[in-house]
Amino acid sequence: MFLGRIRRTSSGPVELVALHSDGGLLSLADLGDDPVAALRAYGLDRLTELVDERSSGPLLDQSAVLFEPPVATCTKICCLALNYRAHAEESGMEVPSEPVLFFKPPSALTGHNRPVVAPARTRHLEHEVELAVVIGQVTRDLPADRWQEAVAGYTVINDMTARDLQLANIARNAPWDQSKGFDTFAPVGPFLATVDEVPDPQALELVLEVDGEVRQQANTKQMVFDLPRLIEDLSDGMTLMPGDLIATGTVAGIAPLKDGDTMRATVAGVGTLVNTVKFRSA
Repeated sequence: MFLGRIRRTSSGPVELVALHSDGGLLSLADLGDDPVAALRAYGLDRLTELVDERSSGPLLDQSAVLFEPPVATCTKICCLALNYRAHAEESGMEVPSEPVLFFKPPSALTGHNRPVVAPARTRHLEHEVELAVVIGQVTRDLPADRWQEAVAGYTVINDMTARDLQLANIARNAPWDQSKGFDTFAPVGPFLATVDEVPDPQALELVLEVDGEVRQQANTKQMVFDLPRLIEDLSDGMTLMPGDLIATGTVAGIAPLKDGDTMRATVAGVGTLVNTVKFRSA
């Protein structure tokens, strides 16, 4: 099942929707506006039954709605750096011996088909396609062999980076979180793919295209640290909350973007996230 959050107009209420087999969107507005909360309230099996019971109802055209991020409540976006060997090598960095964590604020979230707007202080913006894990329940100190208990599903995230600001901060040994955390720098979506849709999250193709040109392409099996290790490590002493996101790292092929570029970030079996770049004038 693929669950999303949309608005029919810019000022309209947020609705919970499910992706229908023919590509339209089935409104589940009476079940709330939060995919993770709906999964917690009904369970996957019952929620699937409810969606199937309504599958003959009227559908919404994806092109006629505004997508919101498929998480309604998110306390933190946990991001992994250098979690693919080839990306570490292209960045001139050593492959880490332990997971390397940084955070994006929830205010950085934006949805599918929404613009990514670079602030005037940066002129060098880069894309980073990643698989994102959506946390489904309060999780702390979870051992690796129970990692699936934490997961509500998966989505696509594009870890946008102001590379000029990041490199300048690295050069002076200063934190570089700001280069990752601007508004709209965490586009996510279009949907939350529930766990039944993704039987093996460590065997998914990742592709990032810019105006039809393939820039990034790899497979989640190439992660340095897999999902069991990441969830065990992140939940060790830190509570992961329902709706929190784990961005599991990007692959080789990062490259600069220009104003007006359209990015298509795809994780096979999870979805394709589309966003266009906009640079503010200096």
